[in-house]
Amino acid sequence: MRKRKRGRKFSRKRDQRKALLKGLGRELLLKEKIKTTEAKAKELRGIVERFITKAKRGDLHSRRLLLKSLSSQVVKKLIKDIAPRYKERKGGYTRILKLGLRESDKARMAIIELVK
Repeated sequence: MRKRKRGRKFSRKRDQRKALLKGLGRELLLKEKIKTTEAKAKELRGIVERFITKAKRGDLHSRRLLLKSLSSQVVKKLIKDIAPRYKERKGGYTRILKLGLRESDKARMAIIELVK
């Protein structure tokens, strides 16, 4: 029984799971729209929204917190381009659009994108 355990495991160990979500988050912030499985998109949503909320503050401390998880190129785009778009928005910076089943293994696919 799960007993309120948070997050999905994706049949990976902790460091592999962190690397997967970190890479997906980086791609989403750089390209602003990616196609992935529905479960990965739902797990990624919370991570990316926390990044954007930190970037909205824009101070040195939040920049350093973001640099612990993301590269300097991504942090620069996040603070200069993405965060100002959502200055007035309280949350809900991402949108998940369900696509259907992948042909090869019938996994549920989705597009996750940043709301304009």
